[in-house]
Amino acid sequence: MSDVGGVAGDRLRSFVERIERLEEEKAALAADIKEVYSEAKGSGFDVKILRQVVRLRKMDQSDRHEQEELLDLYKRALDIT
Repeated sequence: MSDVGGVAGDRLRSFVERIERLEEEKAALAADIKEVYSEAKGSGFDVKILRQVVRLRKMDQSDRHEQEELLDLYKRALDIT
């Protein structure tokens, strides 16, 4: 493929094909994750809470602690503790 308007067609095609492959892998992983959540739900776990736990585990400990303190503060301010 030749250059068109300064764009190298072969190089561009390579990027597009790599992105497409990664998108396919991402879709497959998303389906796998969904299946694991379904399995957990079938075992009696609350999926909403499970997602929250996964999100919290991704966070840095200090960020998580700060978020928990703010949540506690807001709950006390609204008298919902």
